[in-house]
Amino acid sequence: MVTTIQIDEELKKRLDLLKIHRRETYNDLLFRLVDNCSLGDVDKESLIETLEVLSDPETMRNIADALDNINNVSHWVSWEDVKKEMNLNV
Repeated sequence: MVTTIQIDEELKKRLDLLKIHRRETYNDLLFRLVDNCSLGDVDKESLIETLEVLSDPETMRNIADALDNINNVSHWVSWEDVKKEMNLNV
């Protein structure tokens, strides 16, 4: 089910700045913001710090890139290959 909401142009511009990449949907963006802003047992200071990180597009892009790199197994070298390359008999 899809629901339409109305937002003003200023909020849309601010949301656009929070996108990790140009093609990220507003639905995905809002899920990310809500998931990272649980008010259960978070104090005000940590919530503000979280919002500052989430509102920095460059930081969010860097985090997304880092997660992509971690998930890309072609960048990893096995321990066995490292031992062979370094001539380690461990």
